[in-house]
This record gives sequence, C-alpha cells and structure tokens, in this order.
Amino acid sequence: MPKDDYALAHLRVLMSTGSPLLAERFDWVYQAIKADLDLASISGGTDILSCFALGNACLPVYRGQLQCRGLGMAVEVWNDAGKPVRGEKGELVCTRPFPSMPVGFWNDADGEKYRKAYFARFPGVWCHGDYAELTAEDGLIIHGRSDAVLNPGGVRIGTAEIYRQVERFDEVLESVVVGQRWQGDERVVLFVRLRDGLALDDSLADRIKAAIRQQATPRHVPAKIVAVADIPRTVSGKIVELAVRNVIHDEPVNNLAALANPAALELFARLPALQG
Repeated sequence: MPKDDYALAHLRVLMSTGSPLLAERFDWVYQAIKADLDLASISGGTDILSCFALGNACLPVYRGQLQCRGLGMAVEVWNDAGKPVRGEKGELVCTRPFPSMPVGFWNDADGEKYRKAYFARFPGVWCHGDYAELTAEDGLIIHGRSDAVLNPGGVRIGTAEIYRQVERFDEVLESVVVGQRWQGDERVVLFVRLRDGLALDDSLADRIKAAIRQQATPRHVPAKIVAVADIPRTVSGKIVELAVRNVIHDEPVNNLAALANPAALELFARLPALQG
C-alpha cells in the first residue's frame, strides 16, 4: 500500500478528476493512502475551464460524493419538467452565467452550434450533459453522461451504477456500457476488456450479471455482455460511451480527433453478438 511505502505525513489533499470517483475508491484511498486526508473528487470540464462541483477543505467528505458546488456557479439538478430536485437523479444545470463560461465556438458565426450544445435542453439555462443527484448533505453524485443514460423499458439508468459493480471483478480491466435500440425498446449492452489470457465464459458473465442484479436492480442487468480487445477513450482517458453507441447503430462518430485510440471503434462495428 502507498502508506507503507512512502512518507505521507505532509499530504493533506488528494484530488481526483477525469471521471467521478466511485464510493469504493473513497474506501481504498482512506485505507491505503491516508486516513486523515481531504479527498476531493471534482467535476467540471475543459469546455468551462472550471468546476461545477469540487472540494472544500472546510467541509466534511462523504463517501461517494463530490463535496460541494463551485463558487460562482448556480448549479442545480433539474428533472424532465425543468424543476429543481434534491435526492433524485436529473440533469446537471447552471441557471445563471458564470465567470468562466465560453462565449462561443470557433467557426460558429451565428452561435447555433454553441446554443445547441448547451442550451437546447432548457432554453437559456446551461445543461452540462451530466446525469446527477444533489444530496441531503449538499454534495453531488454524478451518475454518468446524460447523453449516454440507459433507458430500458422507459426507465432512466445511470451508467456509473453498472460500472461500480463491474469494477469489483479482477478479471475485468475496463468496460463500457451502452444502450442498443432493439425490437422497439432499448437493451443494455456491456462490453468488457479482460486481463491477458482470460476469456469471457458463461460463468464470468453470470457472476457479473448476478452482482449487478443484487447490488443495483434487475433493470441494470445487461442483456448482452461482449468481450472486446480495446475500448475507445479520449486523450484525457475518458471512455466514450456515445461514440460506441453510435458505432453499434451504424451512425457517424463526431470529433474522432479527440480520441486517443480511434481504431478501437472498429471493434464495435457490425458485431454478430448484437444481431440477435
């Protein structure tokens, strides 16, 4: 463990970004690194040059939560009717202009692309594209990208709830879960990249499904689990669910230049496993 190998007496704050830190990772940090540490999982974006949710050394740390909303950010979570909610999942929005808000995009003279990207969901209100929850402690939980939220049977499911269970399996190096349009509905498809030398068999697939069913809900259980050799991610390391979803539906993928390994998308094209 890091605490056994390094002198960490002067370490006071540890920050995590890229994707929200899962609750189990909070446990690991306090067990393996340091017990008296301000662990700050933060969420913002290159597009806003800032954070909608971040850490605060004056506040307590709650397992699995981003500590607080950022200073100068009028952040709320809205339901489908555009009403603020607490203790339930919805869209992460910023209701007022903020200091670091971009004024537009390059090569978007009339601002149409900019407005479509952030203001189409709720006119005049920045919709960030995260599926989030404002907690009783006034912290935030990010459940995944809202444009990649699963919708089997008309019930919205955050992808983070599935990843939390899959990451418990030592056999799985990484995974990506998407919704596939199927027979007039949507089914959940989980792609896994396994450790070298391992193969996805019925036993492993059944154990993954059982864990998801027990720790989440039956609706979270993937209809298909498919092994792949690689999973596409951005240059900053984020897995690109939306790009995978587009590929399995034979739809174009925008902004391939943002991917660190764009060739990995070919692994998801026209998969026989998804045809039945």
